[in-house]
Amino acid sequence: MSRGVLRVYLGAAPGVGKTYAMLDEGHRRAGRGTDVVIGYIETHGRPHTAAKVDGLEQVPRRTVQHRGASFTELDLDAVLARAPDVALIDELAHTNVPGTTHGKRWQDVEALLEAGIDVISTVNVQHLDSLNDVVEQITGVAQRETVPDSVVRAADQVELVDMTPEALRRRMAHGNIYAPEKVDAALGNYFRVGNLTALRELALLWLADSVEEGLQRYRAQHGIADAWETRERVVVALTGGLEGDTLIRRAARIAARAVGGDLLAVHVARSDGLSGASPATLTSQRLLVESLGGSYHSLVGDNVSAALLEFARANNATQIVIGASRRRRYLVGPGTGATTVRNSGPIDVHVVSHDYAGKGRSLPALTSGLNRRRRLFGALTATVLLTGLTMLGTATRHDLTIGTDLLLYLLAVVVVCLVGGFWPALAAAVVASLLLNYYFVAPVHTFTISEPENALSLAVFVLIAVLVSRVVDLAASRSSQAARSSAEAETLSTLAGSLLRGETALPALLERVRETFAVTNVTLLRRDTTAPASSGAAARGRWSVVATTGSSACTQPETADTEVPLGDDLTLALTGRSLPPEDRRVLSAFAAQAAVAYQQRQLMQAAQAAAPLAEADRMRTALLNAVSHDLRTPLAVAKAAISGLADAHVTWSADDRGELLSSAGAALDRLTELVTNLLDLSRLQAGVLSVFPRAVALDDIVSQALAHVAADSNLDLHVPPDLPEVLADPGLLERVIANLVQNAVRHSPPNVAVRVAGSSHGEVVELRVIDRGPGIPQVGQARAFEPFQRLHDHASSDEAGVGLGLAIARGFTEAMSGVLTMEDTPGGGLTMVVQVPTAQPSESSPV
Repeated sequence: MSRGVLRVYLGAAPGVGKTYAMLDEGHRRAGRGTDVVIGYIETHGRPHTAAKVDGLEQVPRRTVQHRGASFTELDLDAVLARAPDVALIDELAHTNVPGTTHGKRWQDVEALLEAGIDVISTVNVQHLDSLNDVVEQITGVAQRETVPDSVVRAADQVELVDMTPEALRRRMAHGNIYAPEKVDAALGNYFRVGNLTALRELALLWLADSVEEGLQRYRAQHGIADAWETRERVVVALTGGLEGDTLIRRAARIAARAVGGDLLAVHVARSDGLSGASPATLTSQRLLVESLGGSYHSLVGDNVSAALLEFARANNATQIVIGASRRRRYLVGPGTGATTVRNSGPIDVHVVSHDYAGKGRSLPALTSGLNRRRRLFGALTATVLLTGLTMLGTATRHDLTIGTDLLLYLLAVVVVCLVGGFWPALAAAVVASLLLNYYFVAPVHTFTISEPENALSLAVFVLIAVLVSRVVDLAASRSSQAARSSAEAETLSTLAGSLLRGETALPALLERVRETFAVTNVTLLRRDTTAPASSGAAARGRWSVVATTGSSACTQPETADTEVPLGDDLTLALTGRSLPPEDRRVLSAFAAQAAVAYQQRQLMQAAQAAAPLAEADRMRTALLNAVSHDLRTPLAVAKAAISGLADAHVTWSADDRGELLSSAGAALDRLTELVTNLLDLSRLQAGVLSVFPRAVALDDIVSQALAHVAADSNLDLHVPPDLPEVLADPGLLERVIANLVQNAVRHSPPNVAVRVAGSSHGEVVELRVIDRGPGIPQVGQARAFEPFQRLHDHASSDEAGVGLGLAIARGFTEAMSGVLTMEDTPGGGLTMVVQVPTAQPSESSPV
């Protein structure tokens, strides 16, 4: 008997349609004549899903007794006895009630598969073992029922049932997922747009990895070694030259042409460290790659082409972008680009022209890399070797020819060059030529040369010795200089990034200096030049510590072992040891960075100090504009009414007098409300608002707040009286709720009720005020909480206010340790969410 086939419908969240899709597939197969039964289905009271069950046979569930309660579970034995072709088993991650055959439903499914029965099942991404902790971190809800990833990955078919967060929230708002009384709490918690977006991404990525694994298994089973272009991966080769930016942008454009294309930049450095690449240029190019969404990689290899192709094949790259060669035309032999093209195989190689092609490379001037000690040792070696060879040659003068003597002395010069460098070798070559002339060239014991051939031999000997010495000396010099330059570049490259680390940039910079130069303390000192002239010259020239790291700080530049001035009023002081001249050049770069970091910190502090002043000026301007318009209207109405009543020449009827008095009273009430709001805002900004929190019942506060709302307002209240008490100031919370409800009523259509719903979530009680009005665009929601902001920037003639309502409501809420946010109402409108802490922490399971 062959094993059954498992098909799993994977969803990002409840309600996306997994069970519906499973039932739809069951109907499709039943329509083709396949024997299909429902082993277990959970409709969750959703009418569309329940209707889909009709027409399919259901195997009766098994009733299990546990702790005095009855539960229904999948009847595994009954399904096995029925032996259908296909069984529909919902909720793969379900934990069975104790007393059943298996502890988990996925184990029941395994038994059906072993019996040769095909199974179609469903699972949400939050129930996968590997993602359980990630989902809890995102949603705040711990999932106790999980299924091993290996079970789902082993499925023969995994199909994603996908839905956008907005569509899922609309389905929720229409009552197609949860009961109406649970909708508001669900939308405000688990079903937030951010949560659903993250869960959807997790599901897509998990399925993509699963598909990739399946593809790799298929290729391995069929012996397919060539890369398959399932995803565009573009590798761009960087040399550290100025053409790198051009290559990166060209490669990014190629990768962007395909959906999901990857950009990988790689730099291959030679293992001897003599690549000639500029660390600063490579750093700039790395940042460019990352800004374009790519990744940067650094390799080490002597064969650049081989290393590049090996990297490309290991990453299943489809294309390689390289620059045209910078080698000059007179250089022969294939370059890196030609070799890469020849050996690339199925990988496409783009050779991009640039402004630097064929112009060669410029090498920096190099100085000798051998220290004095090594040169002295070379001189000693020359003395010993030349003396020994002279004594040996004199003793065997009749057995050796002049040619042999020349070779022996040349060997000695080469050894001296290897040990001591150019200058000892040059001296050794000159001395060796004199020794050869005096002791071995006829006539001996004189510096006279009788044969022209011998004179030529000595000249050639000196020339060869000098050339070999120069080559060895240049090689040593370049190697030493490259090693030091590499170390300096690495240090400065690391240092440059520290300026982007915010307020801790300067301390981190000084600590880096201390570690790099192995000193005990590094201090940045500033001379006080702002003291008044009356305080004396000593006070004006006093040094103060700006920042320090290490042991006891240096307070005066004179006491420092090394000092680097940074202008007239700044200096960098190091204690612990005196730095040699070669280190002071790098230290100067560190000091310049320190000065920049200090100036950056000064500018940030100045900006922070100026921000409240700018905000106060903006508020003052807005207040004056608001007062000039909004306060003038109620004042004018009140003045007109009172002036009319005071006019002795006009006789008013009782009704007219009552109407004028009513208008004056209403205008003064609006004026009082405006002034109260302005005073409240000033208290909030000054931080002197008095808050007296205590345990209060939310339903009582809501009832009191609604007394301030028009009696004919269309409201739908759902604030359960059994909600936990909240810790809040009753007066402030009442004003917050009244303001939010008034706004919702004002902007909602007359025939649509404003819903006010309360719910409890852990240690927070949440009140949601939901309207179906025009809402506020996403770009304007953040500004809506700023003072003097009004919807559509206008108010009708019968509305008093200067746009302070939401600003004061948020200030009151935050003063009570609460949170006030706004969300889009699914289907249109705005939802204001007030969260306040409970008086007694309690545990409550999220929806």
